[in-house]
Amino acid sequence: MKKTKASPKSRKSQKKRILLVEDHPMTRMGLKMMIASEPGLEICGEAGSAGEALDAAIRLEPDLVLTDVSLPGRSGFELVQDIHSRCPEIPVLILSMHAETSYARRALEIGARGYIMKSEHSDRVLEAIHTVLRGRIYVSEAISGQLLEFLSHRSKKKQSGPDALSPREFEVFKLIGEGVSTQDIAKRLNLSPKTVETHRAHIKEKLHAATAAHLIAMAADWIARQSMAESNSSCSVT
Repeated sequence: MKKTKASPKSRKSQKKRILLVEDHPMTRMGLKMMIASEPGLEICGEAGSAGEALDAAIRLEPDLVLTDVSLPGRSGFELVQDIHSRCPEIPVLILSMHAETSYARRALEIGARGYIMKSEHSDRVLEAIHTVLRGRIYVSEAISGQLLEFLSHRSKKKQSGPDALSPREFEVFKLIGEGVSTQDIAKRLNLSPKTVETHRAHIKEKLHAATAAHLIAMAADWIARQSMAESNSSCSVT
């Protein structure tokens, strides 16, 4: 892994300074070019992992952190929590390939100021950056309706089911529901199989699953219901 690249903190500029967190070189290059072409914005640092990003955020004090949700080791969700805890004044905008409302919901619950999908046009990504920099919350339009409905009712409900899981447990739970094996989950999340098994045990306990088969059935059912909800939402929009 390359060392974090960064502009000197002392550099004087009227531009808003963005810390870019993305582990895929080509995607990072595209984002850099997009941000560099926008008047008033500049990249002050780059990181390829959550650990590098937290160190850079503390050192550089950027105006905004733009991060992928899928990172090697600790996830983008965990990075949001770390930054929210250590540098609460720095807003975080998550850029993700996941269109599920549950991902955006969880991102905002743990402190992110925005959630935008990678499939969005560059103009939308820039709009999201500027919105968050103005102190407002941004969510991709395709998932904002369901998300707002959930947020309006969440104060009346006690956390239960997948909402009671930690960010990493939630990722493992979702992959279990998609039928991914422990070994493949470990590869995808850059974890050891033993760590994945530990997460599975914690998930079983929190969701009161009696057996491994019961947990798989619960996860698969949750995935199916989420897919149906997303499909219904798409139909209502069109």
